Amino acid sequence: MRILIYSYNYHPEPIGIAPLMTELAEGLTQKGHEVRVLTAMPWYPESKIYPQYRGKIYSQEEKNGVEIYRSYVWASQKRSFINRAMFELSFAFLSIWQGLKFWRPDVILLTIPGLPVIVPGYLLSKIYGCPLIVNLQDILPDAAVHVGLLTNKKLIKIFSLLEKFAYEKASKIAVIADGFTKNLAQKNVDINKIVKIPNWVDVDFIKPVSKDNSYFIKENNLQGKFVVIYSGNIALTQPIEILIEAAQKLKHLDNLMVVIVGKEEALARLENYRQQLGCENVLLKPFQPREKLPEMLGAVEIGMVTQKSNVIDFNLPSKIPVLLASGCVIIGSVPESGTAASAIRESGGGVVIPPEDAQALAKQIESFYHNPELVAQMSKAGRKYAETHYSFQGAIALYEQLFDGMMGSKSDDNTYKS
Repeated sequence: MRILIYSYNYHPEPIGIAPLMTELAEGLTQKGHEVRVLTAMPWYPESKIYPQYRGKIYSQEEKNGVEIYRSYVWASQKRSFINRAMFELSFAFLSIWQGLKFWRPDVILLTIPGLPVIVPGYLLSKIYGCPLIVNLQDILPDAAVHVGLLTNKKLIKIFSLLEKFAYEKASKIAVIADGFTKNLAQKNVDINKIVKIPNWVDVDFIKPVSKDNSYFIKENNLQGKFVVIYSGNIALTQPIEILIEAAQKLKHLDNLMVVIVGKEEALARLENYRQQLGCENVLLKPFQPREKLPEMLGAVEIGMVTQKSNVIDFNLPSKIPVLLASGCVIIGSVPESGTAASAIRESGGGVVIPPEDAQALAKQIESFYHNPELVAQMSKAGRKYAETHYSFQGAIALYEQLFDGMMGSKSDDNTYKS
């Protein structure tokens, strides 16, 4: 089968959607499918195009059997709606020409975010007469509105229309959590279009590692420490300051270390706050190479998932399966009724505490600090849950089943005939 994956994040970007789409594309290739990827020049999480890709409008490369077609995007480290709009529109306009390179896919899988790319994605599906499957990683514009990134009523209306257009034109909508289905059902989306395929983790790559075998532990003098780590995006939905505030309340625990890993621009702001609170038990580190991720996450006790109180059913952090597979016990500082809370509780590998509450976070960290037996028990439970519920091979099988089903529909439905 010929599969076109349309996603503005892909390898070599180290976090978020990029590793997922890279693993999916390469996994489908290993199954014998012919896969091409339409994507942007690498830009995330630094919000600037990587040096080796600068000065280009288009590029083409091959990695592990996948043909990758890249387009220029407007990337700026200055956070504003205009810059974000320029990013979205530049990718939507330029990428479609890469999609017209004399290769007719049998199916198109398009990831959201973002929303404007639904237009070229739909046009390509009509040109090639093939089904369009929307892979919903975040629900927009809900996420942008709730965190205050999108406030203009006219723009909210435009993005809401794009969202409606995406759901109407998609042949199927693949969601990653039950909360997403609930959100879409409330918007009167045809429930028969929705299929749940959870995000995955490669449990053979991401796995527990002893502190003695971890470069990260040795390099940062964390031997003998009880380590609480946050690794990931530091943006509007992640109130990371509460980790530093909690650390300040736990100075009496001699062997505790809170580690925050993120992009350097965000760490500079957190460093000022750390110094302001006088927290010597907080370590700030830039993103580590992805190949070294198991040695970082797999050798620490606690992994953090943080969200603001208004993030309910439009976002599920991709770090949850990764932390569980690593053997990290999760502390979810997330809304009680949210999608993330449900995933953490069901795993048996973590606990949920009130969001944006440094006192509650400090109390939970100290509880785990004094109860290593419980930490070990929950670590094993979380790892087992990841192996059972977030299997990469299981996800690949579900996508193949979805694609095969769409091809069956294609043969019976003139809508998709060339």
